[in-house]
Amino acid sequence: MADQNTPDIVYTKVDEAPELASASLLPIIQSFASAAGITVGTKDISLAGRIISTFPEVLTDAQKQSDDLAWLGEWVKKPEANVIKLPNISASEPQLVAAVKELQAQGYALPDYPYAPETDEEKAVRAKYDGIKGSAVNPVLREGNSDRRAAAAVKKFAQNNPHRMGEWTAESKTRVAAMSGGDFFSNEVSATLPKAATAKIVLETADGETVLKSGVAYPEGTVVDATFMSAKALDAFLADEIEKTKAEGTLFSLHMKATMMKVSDPIIFGHAVKAWLAPVFDKFGDKMAELGVNPNGGLGALLERVKDEPEILAAIEEVRAARPPMYMVNSDKGITNLHVPSDVIIDASMPALIRAGGKGWGPDGKEADTNCVIPDNSYAPVYDAAIEFFKANGKLNPATAGTVQNIGLMAQKAEEYGSHPTTFEIAKAGTVKMILDDGTVLHAHEVEAGDIWRSASARKAPIEDWVNLAIDRQKATGYRAIFWLDADRAHDAQLIEYVKPILEARGVADKFEIMAPREATIASLETITAGNNTIAITGNVLRDYLTDLFPILELATSAKMLSIVKLMNGGGLFETGAGGSAPKHVQQLMEENHLRWDSLGEFCALGESFKFFADQTGNEKARVLGDAVDTATQGILDHDRSPSRKVGEPDNRDSHYWFARYWAEALAAQDADADLAAHFVPVAEAMADGEAAIVSELAAAQGSAADLGGYYHGDAEKTAAVMRPSATLNAVFG
Repeated sequence: MADQNTPDIVYTKVDEAPELASASLLPIIQSFASAAGITVGTKDISLAGRIISTFPEVLTDAQKQSDDLAWLGEWVKKPEANVIKLPNISASEPQLVAAVKELQAQGYALPDYPYAPETDEEKAVRAKYDGIKGSAVNPVLREGNSDRRAAAAVKKFAQNNPHRMGEWTAESKTRVAAMSGGDFFSNEVSATLPKAATAKIVLETADGETVLKSGVAYPEGTVVDATFMSAKALDAFLADEIEKTKAEGTLFSLHMKATMMKVSDPIIFGHAVKAWLAPVFDKFGDKMAELGVNPNGGLGALLERVKDEPEILAAIEEVRAARPPMYMVNSDKGITNLHVPSDVIIDASMPALIRAGGKGWGPDGKEADTNCVIPDNSYAPVYDAAIEFFKANGKLNPATAGTVQNIGLMAQKAEEYGSHPTTFEIAKAGTVKMILDDGTVLHAHEVEAGDIWRSASARKAPIEDWVNLAIDRQKATGYRAIFWLDADRAHDAQLIEYVKPILEARGVADKFEIMAPREATIASLETITAGNNTIAITGNVLRDYLTDLFPILELATSAKMLSIVKLMNGGGLFETGAGGSAPKHVQQLMEENHLRWDSLGEFCALGESFKFFADQTGNEKARVLGDAVDTATQGILDHDRSPSRKVGEPDNRDSHYWFARYWAEALAAQDADADLAAHFVPVAEAMADGEAAIVSELAAAQGSAADLGGYYHGDAEKTAAVMRPSATLNAVFG
């Protein structure tokens, strides 16, 4: 057992729906674990927690809290690390600002977010806040590569109970639009460093040299990329696609990853807002700048800034009437695709649209074919290929479809998600150079003002670990295995130079294929349509995209995926599936006291975590707990105990009761550990005997508004009262 400050298993404190679910589920987990002498504690990686820990100098002693993310960043490098990591907010600027305002209203003397910092103090505050935005958590915790797949029980259930799929027809006008040049894909250059080096990134202009970043250290064997997106090419592309969308009679939609790609994608999003309202910016741009309009923040923030300017509002309405209809986040509330940069996230939005037969929701509240605008062409071909495949072949049949597993390169901030500190919006025309400490110019690009330049990297050890993990997974399954690498893309060509020798050295080159993403998408869809299985071996971004795309097609959700990160120093990180933190679920809870978040991902991760703990420590009681979790999870599926979407029907809290009951019953019935069986017999009996009271108490809680004491930083007691409303069930676990 670990010391009192370091639990045996860390269960992360996060945000929104998963955190609400934790208020109900975690006490159950802790009670069961304690019977095996295992401690399950929490570390706070929520958005509010990260904000609070970043500004201790302005807080009272009672308000201060430790930097749990930094602590976890060190712990995941230790062999004993065991973390169950729930989805957390990768905050966009509007989300960050909203969280700060909520904390300020609760008495936290935090500084305002400086939109346009001028003083050194404001710049320092802005730098601190910007360190919290976007994917601030995952690169710190992911000290290993990713193994994501549908748990056997989940896949079996999906095949026996196929979800609804939208109909595809060859006449569908839905398509993907991507830039044919001037984007990150076309401008990419890449090199593998023969020795360790430190680089600086400079912008050389007619006025001299500006250092954009210095002291960027790379170990020997690192693959280092550089690329840029032309602002002029982007603007021309967006204007053209708006006109094409109108001519085609489809919805206009933009699909980005502004939460993760926190420097580049918000800028691209802002270009789309300006392109959509181009006549308004042409006429009122100076006035809107005075009002503090920042198009990167989205149309919603812009409208708030100009709400008292009738002339500008009239011009916006005139443009809206002339534009094609827009893909909507919430047509009832008038929330468009361009309202908030974090509302439409490509890895969730595109699979949902494809599952729906290529249909998106329009401003009239009806479904329609859609122009899916994905400016950068690096991974747009994946979605384009999928759409064209289903147009030709019709919808996927979940009852007979095979599965696509994923082995993803992501350790040590591999690839694009680690590029935030080396992404820049170029201020003046000139040349961006990456210069090594020996004077070698590694990469150089001619750029213009407004262009977006970025560099990313992947280290040798994570790449080798990724290839070997893929080999192990293929050996364990015998499935078709494809490296999704494009020999004609600069970065991928460097990775292929790693992949092939390792495959050959281990004598398995004949077991693997290497395909560009478009071809790999088609091959994978052909494979699963035939009822067979395949492993997609991908880089970091594709890992993220594909572990939503295929699960949503196969299972209707990505939240039920088994996601295991084998940490490179021996520990284990068990993620509760991709699926976001479900803000709509929180809104429903606050309005109706019904939480439809499905904790199946947490159940799957929990079982793996216990079994990993048994392997690491020799605590066989942990293995018994883990095996019983699998039995309980199967029970949830077999008896249809997952949450309903509608108020008045069983929700997340009901599913936790049934999970706890099935878990206790499995432990009481097993014969591998007599002490655990004896311990859980009365627990199982208490829950069975109390069924009528528990179900009644849970049902009675629904229907009225719920007070959580805050959205980003709720009150623990109020949240517990909402999420644990059954006195009968609470008495079982204390």
